[in-house]
Amino acid sequence: MKIINLGLQDYIQTWDAMKAFTQARDIETEDELWVVEHPSVFTQGISGKDEHMLTNSEIPIVRTDRGGQITYHGPGQLIVYCLIDLKRLGIGVKKMVSLIETSIMDLLTNHGIESHLKDGAPGVYVDGAKIAALGLKVKNGRTYHGLSLNVDMELFAFAQINPCGYQGLKVTQLCDLTDNINLDTIANELSQILANHVTRH
Repeated sequence: MKIINLGLQDYIQTWDAMKAFTQARDIETEDELWVVEHPSVFTQGISGKDEHMLTNSEIPIVRTDRGGQITYHGPGQLIVYCLIDLKRLGIGVKKMVSLIETSIMDLLTNHGIESHLKDGAPGVYVDGAKIAALGLKVKNGRTYHGLSLNVDMELFAFAQINPCGYQGLKVTQLCDLTDNINLDTIANELSQILANHVTRH
């Protein structure tokens, strides 16, 4: 599996690139993880409801084709897009979601942070506050989109929405839970854990 660090990238351009990659790939195409950050943007999933946008904001809203409701991306948040051939791996989307969640929880454990899941609410939580969100799109048995992990960012924008459709949902980030956090180091660590889980599933 290739791990590609793309740095800070425009959301729509990255989304278009994921769709193009997924469309063009064949049974021989190697799976890829794309590690990115985005400038400030709200993204609304295919089942997203407008009422979860609580205030007018200067931050753009993009209606995208992943699952889930509205969330926020911004600098200091780690995003890993999962361009994975599920059919070739012989797994379904629920298993892929589980592998992503397990990878995030393993990373947090490595940093001495206890985390948990919530029934019916994909993502990873610390003491009830959401630290990581995920949403996937599956086309012809292949995924794109992926996960976002709050590392060291401005969290204020989450107050302008019901994060992932949950009213009053608290959010948290790595830098508030442990010391000496570096986004690049965390990106390398998480993408490696995830690649290992997917290839060994």
